[in-house]
Amino acid sequence: MAVQLNYIAPPGWKPENPDQNFVIVQYKIELNDFVDKSKFLDAAASVAAESSTGTWTKVDEGADSGILKADLYKALVFDIDEPNFIFKVAYKKDLFEEDNMSGFLAGPAGNIGGMKMVSGLRMFDIRFPEAMVKAFPGPRYGIEGVRDLLEQDEKYRKMPIMGTVPKPKVGRNSHEQAELARRLWTAGDGSYDFIKDDENLTSLSFNKFEDRARLIHEVQRELEEKGGKKKLYLCNLTHSSLDIMIERANLIKETGGRCMMIDVVTTGPAAVHTMRLKNPELVIHAHRAMHAFITRESGEGITGKGKLQGFSVSMLTLSKIFRLLGVDSIHTGSPKAKMEDYGESEEIAKVLTQDEVSPNPKFHSLGQRWFGTKRVWPTASGGLHPGVIDTVIGKLGSDCYIQMGGGVLGHPQGIQRGVEAAIEAREAVYEGKSVKEYVSENPDSALAVAVGLWGTEPKIVY
Repeated sequence: MAVQLNYIAPPGWKPENPDQNFVIVQYKIELNDFVDKSKFLDAAASVAAESSTGTWTKVDEGADSGILKADLYKALVFDIDEPNFIFKVAYKKDLFEEDNMSGFLAGPAGNIGGMKMVSGLRMFDIRFPEAMVKAFPGPRYGIEGVRDLLEQDEKYRKMPIMGTVPKPKVGRNSHEQAELARRLWTAGDGSYDFIKDDENLTSLSFNKFEDRARLIHEVQRELEEKGGKKKLYLCNLTHSSLDIMIERANLIKETGGRCMMIDVVTTGPAAVHTMRLKNPELVIHAHRAMHAFITRESGEGITGKGKLQGFSVSMLTLSKIFRLLGVDSIHTGSPKAKMEDYGESEEIAKVLTQDEVSPNPKFHSLGQRWFGTKRVWPTASGGLHPGVIDTVIGKLGSDCYIQMGGGVLGHPQGIQRGVEAAIEAREAVYEGKSVKEYVSENPDSALAVAVGLWGTEPKIVY
């Protein structure tokens, strides 16, 4: 692609006061086979041009052409790692509408994916300036607000929140799901926190949204009125019509619910932003269904070295976007007992739970200052069971949701014993013990039975 303006910054150039003046994006590209590798800088310049003010050929430069403004607001490529085809792009913040995420993404994540000279492109991260951070609503509750809503005492404020998504994913009717909620919430000492809809359970012929919301919230109210701990039902209101989503949010509130669940990738930034602004005081839980079609590994190149095999945006980037838009919790994947996932979920947890995150070259993370935006719950899920709760807390900290489906419902001694095993594991960590230590001391416990079946590492979901 030929570009009319110079989109490569001078050697050694750094953006001045970036947290006030610039959006910074880090990319890696893979040149197509028919493009000589010496054209890397041309390709990087084309990325900056196409995502800011340029086009593929020289155009009119007359008095009314806008070319002077285009030169003023052009993006600049800098901090170039030529051997690994990695570079950063600095965009002046005035190039974008500050409170318009959909409009913003049309630039740095827009037409550049269609450039014929590249066969692969990875957006590693975005660092947002203060003006954009403050232009978005951020979470209504965040970590501290959810703990306040649940009226947690000092002990439980030091623990993760645990819950279960019904398995099979779809199969129970609304009455059966309400009964499952009762079994989960009354098992053990009654401290189990939430039940969650699966991502593809919306309003089906045999499990209507309205029936499910009313019945589960009836159980919730009944148990709480008897003196039980406050509960959450992560109720999936996802729909392609915003009007219906708003109606469902209002119904959740009317029936005594505290939380809505949104499939944030399938509904998109506009839906999430709108639901946050029109939210009737509900916690927003973000499920990330479809994210893998955007974020999934595209070859060893995602580590920075090696070849990319496609186009992708990191989950780290999406997590930042949805924190800005106002979710209170979001799925981040399961931290492994070893480093098979090279620690991505832990890095995402930092971006969600800290106010200032330093850059981390290992993950090509640019860091982020959040300027007081409320903290978000990372949600660990996928192949989890009571035997790994100490691992999850050790890697993500106590400010996380731990969601176990089969790891509770598949307990050999039944659902209630699955809940007891999870509670025992959480208590063990609170007391400073590992799961293995607790099992050694309590060989007849529900946790010991769970460990006997699943061990003490997450199960890989194929």
